[in-house]
Amino acid sequence: MAGTGQYGDAAPGPYSPPPPAPPPPPAQGAPLPQGFGPPPPPYAGPYTAAPPPVPQQPAGPASFDGGPDFLAADRHNAVVVDSEGVSFERGGRTADFAWGHIQSVPYTGRGDTVLMVAVVLTDGRFFECAVDARSRGRLQQWFAELAPVIGYYTAGRPR
Repeated sequence: MAGTGQYGDAAPGPYSPPPPAPPPPPAQGAPLPQGFGPPPPPYAGPYTAAPPPVPQQPAGPASFDGGPDFLAADRHNAVVVDSEGVSFERGGRTADFAWGHIQSVPYTGRGDTVLMVAVVLTDGRFFECAVDARSRGRLQQWFAELAPVIGYYTAGRPR
């Protein structure tokens, strides 16, 4: 069989074009072909490009840089109130509520040792989380810490 090699692969035949030869390198000082520039400088120097601009948050009640925060947690649940909003963790699942979507954050005690915090959203939905303080004293401490934090983030907002 003509045109086949020893193992059945196609061997170059009389009709196969020869592979293209690589172009010779340009002579030192010779002009470069159109569309090509000089070679890049070595990569040994320090990075001198300016850092990208930092996005600015809009001013107003939705941005609270450096505001107070609150954390109450037990073995299963947690409530966090900070500059981002309110977060609940219940049984390993987290729900985050941004201040722009929150209408109010009511809280109360259940029994002598459980803190109940709710988030009422602007669309009327609400979510709750309960955290066991394990003592009446700690629950009272949480009340004392939580009130000013919620007041800071909800002050001046329409009710």
